[in-house]
Amino acid sequence: MDKQLVGVPAPVNGEEVIDLRQYWQTIMRHKTGILSFSFVVTLLTILVVFSMTPVYRATATLLIESQQAKVVSIEEIYGLDSSNTEYYLTQFEILKSRRLAENVIRQYNLVEHAEFNKTPLISFSWRDIAVQFMPDLAAQEPSQEDVFQGVVDAFIGRLSIAPVRKTQLVKISFEAFDRVFAAKIANAIGEAYIDSNLEAKLSLTIKATSWLNERLGGLKEKLSQSEQKLQTFRDREQIVGSGGGLDIANRELDLLAAKLVDSKRARLEVEGLHREIKAMGANAPAETYESIPAVLSHPVIQSYKQSMLKVEQKKSELSKRYGFKHPKMIAVNAELSSARSLLNTQIMSVVRGIENKYRIARQSERALQGSMGKNKQNIQGLMGKSYQLKELEQEVKTNRALYDSFFTRLNETTATSSLESANARLSDPAVAPRVPAKPKKKLIVILSLLVSLMFAVVCAFLLESLNNAIKTAADVQDKLAQAMLGLLPELKGKAEKASYQHYIEEPKSAFAESVRTIRTGLVLSSLDNPHKVIAVTSTVPGEGKTSVAFSLAYSLGQLERVLLIDADMRRPSIGKFLAYAAGAPGLSNLVAGTASLEECIHSHEQTGIDVMSSGIIPPNPLELLSSQRFATVLQELEGRYDRIVIDTAPCQAVSDALVLSKLVGSMVYVVKADDTSATQVKAGLKRLLDVSAPVAGVVLNRVSVDKGSRYYAEGYAGYYDVYGYGAEEKTR
Repeated sequence: MDKQLVGVPAPVNGEEVIDLRQYWQTIMRHKTGILSFSFVVTLLTILVVFSMTPVYRATATLLIESQQAKVVSIEEIYGLDSSNTEYYLTQFEILKSRRLAENVIRQYNLVEHAEFNKTPLISFSWRDIAVQFMPDLAAQEPSQEDVFQGVVDAFIGRLSIAPVRKTQLVKISFEAFDRVFAAKIANAIGEAYIDSNLEAKLSLTIKATSWLNERLGGLKEKLSQSEQKLQTFRDREQIVGSGGGLDIANRELDLLAAKLVDSKRARLEVEGLHREIKAMGANAPAETYESIPAVLSHPVIQSYKQSMLKVEQKKSELSKRYGFKHPKMIAVNAELSSARSLLNTQIMSVVRGIENKYRIARQSERALQGSMGKNKQNIQGLMGKSYQLKELEQEVKTNRALYDSFFTRLNETTATSSLESANARLSDPAVAPRVPAKPKKKLIVILSLLVSLMFAVVCAFLLESLNNAIKTAADVQDKLAQAMLGLLPELKGKAEKASYQHYIEEPKSAFAESVRTIRTGLVLSSLDNPHKVIAVTSTVPGEGKTSVAFSLAYSLGQLERVLLIDADMRRPSIGKFLAYAAGAPGLSNLVAGTASLEECIHSHEQTGIDVMSSGIIPPNPLELLSSQRFATVLQELEGRYDRIVIDTAPCQAVSDALVLSKLVGSMVYVVKADDTSATQVKAGLKRLLDVSAPVAGVVLNRVSVDKGSRYYAEGYAGYYDVYGYGAEEKTR
């Protein structure tokens, strides 16, 4: 499970909570740099801004009219559709055009004007640099055209055109160092635009008049030729009427088509009956045709059929009373035969009538088809003439319309050539401004202050994120996963140089109280099995492990019999701090057997502890510390002292601490606050833990308590500088 940072709230529902206090502490930690950077940048900005020449902006308002007052409308001549937005956008671009700027510059001879010939305070030109390497360029002076175009570029850079939304007004603004000159040029641009528009219209009108005169002569001749050709065609083809007889032929064709449709309908009506009759055979009896519905339903046949039925009914009644040889029966049979004979005669008559009707319908249909064929041929001939006639008439009509249009436009152009109205006017001329438009000094200074502060804060956060040093007790717990034995405040001035004696000279100081806290932590961590031998090491040199060893030995010496051993045989410093002679015997002499134990042990009178310096530096310190002789000496010393404090070499530099870890009861790991990176410390601790070294905890050394209590509130607030002897003295 990951450990929670001290002072940082735990995540809520798996989401990381932003702690604004941490951000504020980061800013406060770097506030000196932030304020210094912001002050310098703001000061430089003030110097630059107040050295700038003020620039004035004059604005003239131009009204562009969409509809111009004209005696005769000739919009087509100018080709302008002033009813849409594109017209105004075009006028805005004309106002910003280079040609209009050139006209104003030439009119007021601005190339020689002082406004465009100021010498800058700081001049930087790539040409000047190039001349240093290529002297031939010095003779190539810029031409007059180059100078003029440079002035045009500068002029356009100072000009701004801003249309007023949903109006026909345009704001023309010009910037200059001279406020009167700025107003003059702003008005000049509007006037130049109006003059340019009038000149363009006049020039276009003159060109249009000349072109119309040329075209009108050719159009008149063309119209005469087309009229003569039309009349010649009418005379040659003997065409009468506007359609050339085609309309009459079309009406006749329509009548024939209607009759042909009726004739076809009549033929189709009798054609089916005719086919049924033919199917009965040429010599079929009359009774056979009775099966044809059309024959049977004929009124005459129906009449005869009724008469025949009456005779048959009469015969049926008589047959019930008389025999077939009875005179009445013979009479009725004769009457029935006569009725049948008449019926057959009528049936054959109806059949012949159907055949005649079919034959007449076919003859009529064929006659009408022949008439239509002749009429179509006649119409085709007339259509060819009609097409030619229409083509010639259309040619005459087009030529006449074109001639009339050009003649009308020529009259309009001639009438308006001396009556031109401007499409714009200055509704609000520019006046000399009283206040410069730029630089906005207050705004620039405020922005520079804010931007520099923001930039400095960002840099502070960047530096903070890149700083991987161990700074707080929380870092010891979270980054190193080690117990925090205590922290030692940073000593400044002379106290820093004599830090190994500060515990003795200032027993009531915050530093001394911190040492006693570390001592208490060590003692309480091994109550059941007290560790007699305590080794003090660090990651790299310069972290204050020797001072910690001194102070720890002094504090333990107040309670027990203590021996301080300098086992850092690479760079021994205990003997040097205590002003021992250079050749004074010490640990190396004792292990090598060149000196006795009494000769190697020195008593410290101020504290009552014994001290064993490193002695003569051996050529192979690691072999000396890993020898059995050293283990024996250490075991013998354990029998004579209650505690032994050993100052060892840094564990990242050499392996002396790794060898000593097998012989000591506990090890104190010293880390310099806000200096040594967590990566280095973790690497050093890993080397010790890999050999199962008894690391008791970490001492955070040289902590700026005042700074820390302000910046890392939870890490240092309420520590020894605000509670203890120091507070007592301050309140007295």
